[in-house]
Amino acid sequence: MIQNVLKILFVFCLFGFQNLEAQTTVSGIVTDAANGLPISGANVTIKGTKNGVSTGFDGKYSIKSPNSSAILVISYIGFITKEVAVSDETTINVALAESPNQLGEVVVTALGISKDQRKVGYAVATVGGDNLNKARETNVANSLSGRVSGLVVRGTNSGAGGTSKVLLRGISGVTSGGNPLYVIDGIPMDNTQRGSAGEWGGADQGDGIGNINPDDIEKMTVLKGQSASALYGARAVNGVILITTRKGKKGSDYEISFNSNFMADAPVDFTDFQDQYGQGTGGAKPLTTGAALATNRMAWGGKLDGSSVIGFDGKQYTYGKANESYIDFYRTGTNFTNTVSISKGMAEGAFRLSVSNLDSKSIVPNSGLKRTTINLSADQNITEKLNVAASINYTDERSNNRSFLSDGPKNPNNFLFLAPNVDHNIFAPGYDPVTGNEIVFSDDIYVTNPYFIANRGVEDPTRKRTISVLSTKYSFTDDIYAMVRLGNDVSHDTEFSVNPWGLDYTLNKRGGLDSQGQSTRSELNLDGLFGAKFKFGEDFSIDALAGANIRQNKYERIKVGGGPFVLPYLYTPNNVVNFNREYNYSGSESHSAFYSLDFGYTKYLTLTTTGRYDVYSSLSSASSSDNAVFTPSVSGAFIFNDLLKMEALDFGKVRLSYAVTSGEATPYTNSLYFNSGNSLVTNGVSYSTGSIPSTLPTLLKPFTVDEIEVGLDLRFFKSRLTFDASYYKKTSHDEILNAEYSRATGFATGVVASASIENKGLEISVTGVPVKTDNFTWTTSLNTTNFKNKVLATNADKTPIILGSNRGTLGNAVTAYVVGEAGPQIRAYDYAYNADGSIQVDAAGLPVRGEFKNFGSVLPTFYGGWNNEFKYKNFNLAFLIDFNYGNKVISATEYYSRLRGLHQATLVGRETGITNNGITATAENYYQAEARNITSTSIVSGDFIKFRQLSFGYSFPKDLVRKVSFLQGIDVSFVARNLGILMRKADNIDPESSFGSNVKYYGIEGTSLPSTSSFGLNVNFKIK
Repeated sequence: MIQNVLKILFVFCLFGFQNLEAQTTVSGIVTDAANGLPISGANVTIKGTKNGVSTGFDGKYSIKSPNSSAILVISYIGFITKEVAVSDETTINVALAESPNQLGEVVVTALGISKDQRKVGYAVATVGGDNLNKARETNVANSLSGRVSGLVVRGTNSGAGGTSKVLLRGISGVTSGGNPLYVIDGIPMDNTQRGSAGEWGGADQGDGIGNINPDDIEKMTVLKGQSASALYGARAVNGVILITTRKGKKGSDYEISFNSNFMADAPVDFTDFQDQYGQGTGGAKPLTTGAALATNRMAWGGKLDGSSVIGFDGKQYTYGKANESYIDFYRTGTNFTNTVSISKGMAEGAFRLSVSNLDSKSIVPNSGLKRTTINLSADQNITEKLNVAASINYTDERSNNRSFLSDGPKNPNNFLFLAPNVDHNIFAPGYDPVTGNEIVFSDDIYVTNPYFIANRGVEDPTRKRTISVLSTKYSFTDDIYAMVRLGNDVSHDTEFSVNPWGLDYTLNKRGGLDSQGQSTRSELNLDGLFGAKFKFGEDFSIDALAGANIRQNKYERIKVGGGPFVLPYLYTPNNVVNFNREYNYSGSESHSAFYSLDFGYTKYLTLTTTGRYDVYSSLSSASSSDNAVFTPSVSGAFIFNDLLKMEALDFGKVRLSYAVTSGEATPYTNSLYFNSGNSLVTNGVSYSTGSIPSTLPTLLKPFTVDEIEVGLDLRFFKSRLTFDASYYKKTSHDEILNAEYSRATGFATGVVASASIENKGLEISVTGVPVKTDNFTWTTSLNTTNFKNKVLATNADKTPIILGSNRGTLGNAVTAYVVGEAGPQIRAYDYAYNADGSIQVDAAGLPVRGEFKNFGSVLPTFYGGWNNEFKYKNFNLAFLIDFNYGNKVISATEYYSRLRGLHQATLVGRETGITNNGITATAENYYQAEARNITSTSIVSGDFIKFRQLSFGYSFPKDLVRKVSFLQGIDVSFVARNLGILMRKADNIDPESSFGSNVKYYGIEGTSLPSTSSFGLNVNFKIK
């Protein structure tokens, strides 16, 4: 398929360079009438024809005029469209005046369809590409943080290529995955998470959106509600984010751009551990090497007095604060991205080609990622009525030693809990140079020496991915068209994970091959669309769309492994004593039909209804033909500003929408699938074996979600002040849960449709331009979200649905869906209290465990962002501050710092003990019992205010730049990301820190990479 697309692209380019007839050439510059600056991307067309071009970087255009009576139409979003007669002129310069209300603004909606924002009856937000590619993240989705109301973004603290967790309007259902559907140029893309960490460890292997190059993105459009995304059917239950990629502009000259971005990531220590007492137990420092090894991560020793103390290696060290803390184990990470793009517009076509290279070095030594991205797009009018467009995005990503996270082996973050006097450098290089065996640094062999895993670790996945789109559109008239669109997303992944030779917990320290394999994941989409616009008199109109879709998903994986290794450092399947293998395959298909109807009355009212009918292979079975899901929506937009006759009000719109969407059906759950086993040989005869599944197949349809939304859009003072508000209420129904069955049925487990959750929220966005002169402009915007949710039902017994935990408080502090509470809810053990409210203690004076209760939700109840942009002549300054309130976090750092005597709270009673009810316990015994029994002490506030982003740039004057013949422009920006936390209530962690990459571990922190502050430089050259 890719070869065919490339051939078509080549043909397009040939078409574009042909001059079909000699015509008069008209050229000129389009500028802003307010300041005289050139307008890039303005549309210049010949009235009554489809002949059009776009202005270049410098506002210049050149277009073929058929005759002297032709009329040029010059337009640009936010400006008043202007018409100019060509006459006999060959040079026409045009100054566009800013529109007082910008009513002609166009937004991208579902299926990639552009609509006049007047007609849209639901909330849509757009983020420009310039907000994504300066102070950039290696996963572009993280750059959305704080920019869109109703949107919560959390990255995983896993280093380069980590997963981004994005929630739109909370969690749609107790069984939903949480992340929205990503659609690139009209085609859904796969965003499968390839592997994640849990309470027992593991590595975050990244997601699909992280493969997209920010330099290729023109804008991202967020469809928040169910009405906005209903045309995508069951896949839209978590919302949709549309990605529009950069493309060439018809009629423009060659445009070459080179962008270089360098970011340095500095690890940040958020701990505030005590440094008065050192390594040891019982108030004494260790006296033997064995005691030193056992207490390297215990700070229950004596006061640090500068005396001598024996180390785990038999050497003598100073019993004082170490010269370096755990944070010094890490290095300054770097991300270096270079992108070159070239585009050319012809009279009837355009193309753009970009090549980008990312070299990312993690803050963990010898860990990083390299990514090469190639993007090619072309658009060609084959005839006046037939247009063909195509694009290919190729990604080649190679990871080196991805970091393991959480409380498990092979984690490079294990120095976090070293006693204050223990310097991490004494454990370098992490292995014995003679034997290669790991240098164990603590009492737990599963707590791997970070130096060992940094120097010897192997966790090297790769990915080669191609996303291709081919579409053809035939316009029967200006108002009637048909389109066929084909999209294919194919990822070829390899995995190579090794337990290195010398790893202490492996058999005889000989390591093993955890996995070596490859997998292919693909999604094929074929769309057919037919659209038409009809006008009935002066007042009534209909905009209609009908279409169909065929989607195929396939996944295939094969891997081998084994252990222990026979020969050292030869990490191949042929070098293991015991060998294992694994094969997986899954496939599904859906057939869909959909429609959209816009009914318009004058310029005031638009009513829209959509519907999608999906037929799933995963719901088909021999005993049931009911394998379809219907997702309808209805919305309305009423423009009222002209009725109020308020001089200050430029635009006013009320929105109202309602939709019912659905989750997707899970493949291979609707039939019995028998398992084959190993052959049984008896008396020389081989017998086949197998097993019958113990889970009852289900014919239940996926859960549904209904949502009602009402909104208000106001613009004042020539759009100097805008206000947008949305209120929504979203409820899920009949969510499918696992259930235990009586063995008498022949099955042990099955499912029931019983769970439900409700989400409500108020989203407000305000944008203002307080100052605007010829040389200076200040634009400020604030978005806020008030959010509330409640679990309405789980199962018939209203049993809480347990999600996740960390290993330290395993099962004793968890996240769960609890009926009647916000969710996911943190549940943990409180203190037991006496009648007078004092804490109960046992006979040894240790705190007694009390009730297992709810302590708050992991989702924030109030959050948003404040963005400011200042422009003075050629200078520009922008910063973003975002905030988050109302959620709680289960913190493993809090638990272990209390257990190990590192927490500041453990200083109380070190010399005198802790006395309750007349009973005194040692501080060590008391705080360790408190950490283990009263797991609520591990819960911290998730509130924060962050200085999220800063950029300060300068655009070199055109007159100066053009002294270099091949240069068109130079822009230089100092950029920074995650500059600091302005407010937090958690003492020892970044409240956003997490190791998990899915909803199960949302709000759970523990032993992941430290957060970073990033600083860098972005330089862009525009070349003629």
